[in-house]
Amino acid sequence: MASPAAPSFIVLIPARKASSRLPAKVLADLAGKPMVVRVAEQAAQSGAGAVLVATDDEEIRAAVEAHGYRALMTRADHPSGTDRLSEAAQQLGLADDAIVVNVQGDEPLISPLLIAEVAAELARRPDCAIATACHPLTEAAEMFNPNIVKVALDARNTALYFSRAPIPWARDAFAASREVLPRAIPDGLPIYRHMGLYAYRTAFLRTYPTLAPAPIEQFEALEQLRALWHGYKIAVHITAATAAPGVDTPADLELVRSLLARPGGPG
Repeated sequence: MASPAAPSFIVLIPARKASSRLPAKVLADLAGKPMVVRVAEQAAQSGAGAVLVATDDEEIRAAVEAHGYRALMTRADHPSGTDRLSEAAQQLGLADDAIVVNVQGDEPLISPLLIAEVAAELARRPDCAIATACHPLTEAAEMFNPNIVKVALDARNTALYFSRAPIPWARDAFAASREVLPRAIPDGLPIYRHMGLYAYRTAFLRTYPTLAPAPIEQFEALEQLRALWHGYKIAVHITAATAAPGVDTPADLELVRSLLARPGGPG
């Protein structure tokens, strides 16, 4: 799905069996295939030079390899998926300027085109260490939902800040409202929902495990704030498409199963 001029990149999918809300979800059956394999299939359509799963679990490794994809065994003590990717990049011996796209193992419906677009965003922004994506918010309920992460951008679509709070805040419009939570987003307010897809330069992935956690990261519970805190720039691709549903809960799993079962549906 990527154009012939698309940059060279690889996809790494961090996958572990532990999950507080849905244990072993990456191995959950989706129309006859484990979820992580569905993710790899989507990533393979992006134009990536390689698609690999980084895991610490032998059952996940076996499932991935049984379906023709490559898995890398990594340590079990990584505190985050980004740390796991750092080890995987080290194992692969990637050059500092190589682009690695991190696709989560619980995103079986992720758009291959979006993966390619985020990789291209990083390739065209040599001043940035990371690229990610967002889409405009249209519903006020989503703006005020702390489970939906917002991102504020500068004139070049570089991230200024990520937050669970509604940013930017429309001071005058909201001050004039008599509602506790306004039911409409003011016209022209540039408010975007962050989509959890990242492309990294390998040099940053190597550095990431050495960066101390940031206070803003710990309070917001947003790992990407660590990069901003330490001075790294994040380029943001704006897309009109909304995020495909990921899988965090049993209800999410049933929704994805129903979407895959529809005639003409994904997969």
